[in-house]
Amino acid sequence: MNEKRLSQQLRSFERLLDTYVKGKEPLSRFLTLFFKENRQMGSNDRRTLSRWSYNYFRLGEGLPALPVLERLTIAEYLCCTESDVVALLDPALSHTITETIDGKLLLLANRFSFDVHEVFPLIARVSADLDTGLFLKSLFRQPKLFLRLRPGAESIVLKCLERNQINYERIGRSCLALENGTKLDQYEELRGMYEVQDRSSQQTGDYFEAKAGEKWWDACAASGGKSLLLMQTYPGVNLLVSDVRSSILRNLDERFEKAAIKDYRRKIIDLTKDPSIILGNDTFDGIILDAPCSGSGTWGRTPEMMQQFSEGKLRYFVDLQRRILQNVIRHLKVNKPLIYITCSVYGAENEEQVAFAEKLGLRLERATLLKGYENRADTMFVARLIKNPL
Repeated sequence: MNEKRLSQQLRSFERLLDTYVKGKEPLSRFLTLFFKENRQMGSNDRRTLSRWSYNYFRLGEGLPALPVLERLTIAEYLCCTESDVVALLDPALSHTITETIDGKLLLLANRFSFDVHEVFPLIARVSADLDTGLFLKSLFRQPKLFLRLRPGAESIVLKCLERNQINYERIGRSCLALENGTKLDQYEELRGMYEVQDRSSQQTGDYFEAKAGEKWWDACAASGGKSLLLMQTYPGVNLLVSDVRSSILRNLDERFEKAAIKDYRRKIIDLTKDPSIILGNDTFDGIILDAPCSGSGTWGRTPEMMQQFSEGKLRYFVDLQRRILQNVIRHLKVNKPLIYITCSVYGAENEEQVAFAEKLGLRLERATLLKGYENRADTMFVARLIKNPL
């Protein structure tokens, strides 16, 4: 350990936190800009400060009264099996840093009165099927990088990974799990062979059950992850994609072009308003509603969000989801499915919205909370709802 250099890095970390205005931009974007403005920092400094930042925010709302460096020490202790910060600032903790997460939490509870339930905002509001203990402990470990292999590309991708000694876990035919931060862009032969898509997100495709020739609408398409999954799993579907943001749809166009998908329609639609103004009497055999939500099931990747969320923000998303549900179902054919998806762990955005949809004339066929915390993946909710005859 170089104590002088470590002390310099700790001062830089305090300055970084002082500069970061929570809620204004994602931490990843802020760090990119911060390092551009501080070019004197070497690659080791950038890696170290990035790790500290993410680990610091994994502490969420826990122990808010402690000084910054003490909170960083505790966060490093929970997230790592070795840390120069812990060794320097709290040698007593450093002696037990290789303990299990359960052992660490018990020690912190005894010494600091630390309650892990204080880490995550509105923890009492999570879906009933969520194992709160496992979920909270999962927040102290970085989720994995998941790939969805494009049809016919499996052999090419696996041979490349093995030739370059890149560790991976194969999950089914088309899903791979790698350690986060694995660099794949340098391998030319892999370009166009896979999509980066979380394991739970891939599992939502099991609920589509589409058929060639059917008309489907991805109503909140964003950059097209669910649409690509639909089109590559069920070739021949007639697809409409829509989003309120034209820039996002341009990203979708680029992804579709790389995937050689050309036959689709796209429209800019604000789903908080009556979409009939744009769609007319158009109806669909299936609608994917990957609803705007808190994103709380993905905060293992964006832990800074845990200090930015509130009851008011949850109410905003619940109201938004209900307005969108009311507007899209009028364009769903009778006895056809609406696939409702969130990347949320809150019951108000999940099971309670299913109950709301049932009041609008849909019936629940099946639903599940995809427990990504069991697999170092995102936690998501998916429901397949069928429109009742009038």
